[in-house]
Amino acid sequence: MKKILVLNSGSSSLKYQLFNVENDKYEMIAKGVADRIGINGSVVEIKFPDGTKRKREVALPTHNEAINEVISELLNGALTSMNEIDAVGHRIVQGGDIFKHSVLVTEEVINQIEGLAELAPLHNHAHVLGIRAVEKLLPDVPQTVVFDTAFHQTMPKEAFLYALPLEQYTKHKIRRYGFHGTSHAYVSEKAAELIGKKGKIITCHLGNGASISAIDNGICLDTSMGFTPLAGLVMGTRCGDIDPYIPLYICKSQNKTPDEVNEILNKRSGMFGLCGYSDNRDVETLYGVEEKATVAMDTYVHSIIRFIGAYVAVLGGVDAIVFTAGIGENGALLRRLVIEKLAYLGIILDEKANEKRGAITEISAPGSKVRAFIIPTDEEYMIAKDTMKVVFGE
Repeated sequence: MKKILVLNSGSSSLKYQLFNVENDKYEMIAKGVADRIGINGSVVEIKFPDGTKRKREVALPTHNEAINEVISELLNGALTSMNEIDAVGHRIVQGGDIFKHSVLVTEEVINQIEGLAELAPLHNHAHVLGIRAVEKLLPDVPQTVVFDTAFHQTMPKEAFLYALPLEQYTKHKIRRYGFHGTSHAYVSEKAAELIGKKGKIITCHLGNGASISAIDNGICLDTSMGFTPLAGLVMGTRCGDIDPYIPLYICKSQNKTPDEVNEILNKRSGMFGLCGYSDNRDVETLYGVEEKATVAMDTYVHSIIRFIGAYVAVLGGVDAIVFTAGIGENGALLRRLVIEKLAYLGIILDEKANEKRGAITEISAPGSKVRAFIIPTDEEYMIAKDTMKVVFGE
């Protein structure tokens, strides 16, 4: 039996889950978050499978204190000793084209992750802080890193290259990387089990950040996010794909700095920019009632079906479409609107099944030529699974 701690370090937060692993069975025994690191009002929270939870305010000036407080919480109900932790797995946003799979943490690997921070400035540096904090507290415990970008490294050149001067790729590493890879990998595996073959699967990770991937026989051929998570679909506060001249035009015509334009594109656009709401629950409630919310939802749906249609062409057909993440798992209206637009594929929506939330559910009716599913994502499980494989060969 092994205990695997999974960590997801952000710039001001640290999410965690602790797993018991025995005979290839993964049991989550505790999870939580250390939030507002380096900010007033910081808290540490822990939840257990039986529904009990604790939350307390505590000073978290750095990730070192956050890791210490997480371990302290785990020692109060989930662990009897720190020595019980057999390995730690970290989620890393950007692995560039260096990392095509999960690896054991070494000093060289840490330096490479730090070197990629310019491609993910809000994330990679925070991930390194998390790794260093674990090194201090658990110096003899092996650590692994699992990359959001790794699953997409199977894309062919025609899918990941931009039509820029080639030196922009060869020298400056500008290319499509894709993100949410751990989620796409997990739900595509589950979908393959449900349809009885790996097949041609389109996975829709729809949350505040959103991306779609085209997966053929377990291999990612294309994905909607690009050089950064700003590209692709309309999202909660991100614009998704736009004419690349628009940022330059805004700079010139409105006397905006690049940082100001970046703020507009990442934090003031998307659903929020169109209707003033970034939470899909608010938009669904107001759909058909408030014009701005209705137009925003229709724009979001349009962006989704554009990518699904493109990926049907990339794959040469499709066997299954998967909805996952916060909106994909819970947004019944969004799923209905998308499926209705895809009726030409031979999908018939099961209205009753579509009302379900947060559970593996087939929402296509019997007789559908293409099957559609809700599959809740579980990135932490995938990180724990990769950690077991890398550290213990299991």
